[in-house]
Amino acid sequence: MNDLKRATRFVVKPQGVCRDELCFPLPGKRKAEFISKRGAVTWFNLTAFAALVKQPVARDDKNGVWYFGKRADERGTYLASLEAPNFTLPDINGKMHSLAEYRGKKVLLVTWASW
Repeated sequence: MNDLKRATRFVVKPQGVCRDELCFPLPGKRKAEFISKRGAVTWFNLTAFAALVKQPVARDDKNGVWYFGKRADERGTYLASLEAPNFTLPDINGKMHSLAEYRGKKVLLVTWASW
């Protein structure tokens, strides 16, 4: 459980899994899904917790690497609504175009990056 706090700043408390003032209650009937004991060590199932709070998880078993993405409430509204933010860019002739000019129309946006 010390690893949980060190890696995520979350702590298991009676009211749930908490970081500062933010607490996520653990479903009482599913508590064993999140917390288990193996010998003298108490384990916390971070993958099950991520699913509970709708946080995306990616892992690479070969290299033992895990990534926990932002929860839905942290991602902002663009991804949730699938609406792109407005921006203005020049075309190849230097004429400025804003995405807002094309609202309600189908737009194919082609991008390229050199990195």
